[in-house]
Amino acid sequence: MTEQQNVTPTQAEINAALQKGLTQEQQDALRNARVAVVGLGGLGSNIAVALTRLGISQLYLYDFDRVELSNLNRQYYFLDDIGQYKANALVKHLRQINPYADLHAQVVKITAENIPTLLGSCDIICEALDDAAGKAMLVSTVLSTWSDKKLVAASGIAGFGKAEEIISKKINKSFYLCGDGSSDFHDLPLCGARVALCANQQALLVARIILGLEEK
Repeated sequence: MTEQQNVTPTQAEINAALQKGLTQEQQDALRNARVAVVGLGGLGSNIAVALTRLGISQLYLYDFDRVELSNLNRQYYFLDDIGQYKANALVKHLRQINPYADLHAQVVKITAENIPTLLGSCDIICEALDDAAGKAMLVSTVLSTWSDKKLVAASGIAGFGKAEEIISKKINKSFYLCGDGSSDFHDLPLCGARVALCANQQALLVARIILGLEEK
């Protein structure tokens, strides 16, 4: 019996599989959107996976940290990723979903000074940072620098609260927020299922913005 060889599907086959049931207009919109994910931990790694499975193939991924054993309870990494930079490890996994995706990953810490260079070409920015100061800096800098970009941030993902407490809402014409808005990981444990709920809320919101399903 001949052993079956693994053959990489063509780009057309990958696109058809990832975007099954969508119109050509929707496929083009998702494929052409340029989305940044800032922070590749529990939120960001899961956001990037969900976006790739949606057929969004132009991703800009930023994180300066390495994978640790303690990350595996909520982040999209595995034992053999430990010690690797998250940006590099995540690209490896995303390539297993769509080998033709246009992935721009950098091992870098986001600052107010480098935000214009790193995020300037993106249409939508997903905030997925751990610390409150970093979140506030990113939100403030993006909103004060651009009026035409959409920002999808998160606040409140800790603990074992009910799924329905993780909601998304529009703050203003450019800014959207997901989470329960109150829980603090300094006081509560991080449950992978709840973190992933918020990450997928963010990814879904990105898709809705791209497809014109959110209010203007």
